[in-house]
Amino acid sequence: MSSISTESSSNLSLLENGGGGSDKPTAETSRRVRRTVSASSLIRKRSDLKLISRVRWEFMRRILTNLQEVLLGTKLFILFPAVPLAVVAHRYDCPRAWVFALSLLGLTPLAERISFLTEQIAFHTGPTVGGLMNATCGNATEMIIAILAVGQRKMRIVKLSLLGSILSNLLFVLGTSLFLGGISNLRKHQSFDPRQGDMNSMLLYLALLCQTLPMIMRFTMEAEEYDGSDVVVLSRASSFVMLIAYLAFLIFHLFSSHLSPPPPPLPQREDVYDDDVSDKEEEGAVIGMWSAIFWLIIMTLLVALLSDYLVSTIQDAADSWGLSVGFIGIILLPIVGNAAEHAGAVIFAFRNKLDITLGIALGSATQIALFVVPVTVLVAWTMGIEMDLNFNLLETACLAMSIIVTSLVLQDGTSNYMKGLVLLLCYFVIAACFFVSNSPSTETNTTNHTITKR
Repeated sequence: MSSISTESSSNLSLLENGGGGSDKPTAETSRRVRRTVSASSLIRKRSDLKLISRVRWEFMRRILTNLQEVLLGTKLFILFPAVPLAVVAHRYDCPRAWVFALSLLGLTPLAERISFLTEQIAFHTGPTVGGLMNATCGNATEMIIAILAVGQRKMRIVKLSLLGSILSNLLFVLGTSLFLGGISNLRKHQSFDPRQGDMNSMLLYLALLCQTLPMIMRFTMEAEEYDGSDVVVLSRASSFVMLIAYLAFLIFHLFSSHLSPPPPPLPQREDVYDDDVSDKEEEGAVIGMWSAIFWLIIMTLLVALLSDYLVSTIQDAADSWGLSVGFIGIILLPIVGNAAEHAGAVIFAFRNKLDITLGIALGSATQIALFVVPVTVLVAWTMGIEMDLNFNLLETACLAMSIIVTSLVLQDGTSNYMKGLVLLLCYFVIAACFFVSNSPSTETNTTNHTITKR
């Protein structure tokens, strides 16, 4: 449920602009920051502060302005009532499937608001600090859900939700964007910087290797000799490797992006930072830094509360709706929870700004694979719980084929609706697979042991 900021890769464009090391942006850098960070402004709406300006007391004006900007400053504000309704439904023992549905709907605007607040802080802290915040907090919702599921020892839900977020970004978000963008720009040449796809594909292949080896090790061991300990040790080592790769990725874009060769010339290329950016994309900070930090804490706590409801009721929702937990975790959770992010990627594709579209989709997938997944494994370790990177054969095969197909689609730096259609069809096949799959919701074939101290 990644927020709609131009996460990771597109945020790393923001990081590049701050490569000079100064947290005080210049005028040109600030202009670039506004254009990069405000990708999520596409689903925000301008606040009418005329009535608030008539309030006599400045303190009250500030409070009302914050409420207006934070709660009503998004087109998704209509979903905010789902948050208190989920709490009431849980408190008064309503059907648990209702609690699950309301929690899922409530997480959608909360995830978008976390993105908004992170961007507001970035306006005040400069491009470098702001970019790092986006690079680490861009998928805060997925991380919170995963950690809470680990705490409840529901390892299969952890792995399904993380895998579903990666597949959703690679196939559904990117596929929908390329398909609809290609249909709406039939008479235009659609192109993007292929370096972005190359870098993210390389990192995704590394994450795939780190997640495949534990599964292969499991199959190479004799059943009577397998106790899971070796796979867990390998998974923890692989987690450190992925975190090192992600950290190096950030450092490279912060300080060494000039080492990359210039992109090949592409005809009729539209720069994502052209001068015809709308006024809406030129917005600056609308609330103060400390107000943004305060609201960010509030939104994060609400996300944690609803995520706890979500994890504890997913099995009941699956039983009530006649769906497998695998289908809900891999397909339903990412689609509904990432609705805001999906909308932003598609709108940018409509505008023929594919570099930002790729930043949203590929950046989020890379961040989950190289940051959220290993952090979850290491957090489980600190909690005394053994979690490995064995995602099982079916799930790992889906991930591998998705990464391969995506990298092939993006290798030439051009786009058309046929490429988007292929990605969508791949996603629909995977969805059909998990829809008919009756894989157990219990922790079969999944390491989940509590460490006992001697």
